[in-house]
This record gives sequence, structure tokens and C-alpha cells, in this order.
Amino acid sequence: METELRLSNQAMGAVMMALQESLMNQLDIVPILKGFKLENTVDGLIIVNPPTVRVSDDSAITVEDLENMVK
Repeated sequence: METELRLSNQAMGAVMMALQESLMNQLDIVPILKGFKLENTVDGLIIVNPPTVRVSDDSAITVEDLENMVK
């Protein structure tokens, strides 16, 4: 018997933040998604290391920033 898992609202928000970060900064979203650490809760899967989104145009995203997003 397979267990059905669902994304929590928090996890869905984290995916949307990753998408926004990817689009705003023209980054590949795959490393961010691959780095997500998931935890199963009564509310569904949560992402324990959600990404942050930058809104400032004067700070460039570095490889180190990308690595820190998925730690």
C-alpha cells in the first residue's frame, strides 16, 4: 500500500518563492528544488529550508548564494 503525500501550504509557498527567485534573477530553479529538505507533518509535507527572495537590484546572486539557499 502506497502512502499518499501532499504539499502543505507552507511547501507550496516555498516552491512559489523558488520560482519567483528563479524568474527574477534568471536562475535555474532545479538546484533550489533539489536542495529542499522535506518533512512529513499532519498538515502535509513542509520544506524545512525554504528559499529567500531578493528584491534589491543592486546585489548580484553568486554561486555561494545559490548554495546557501539549499542548505
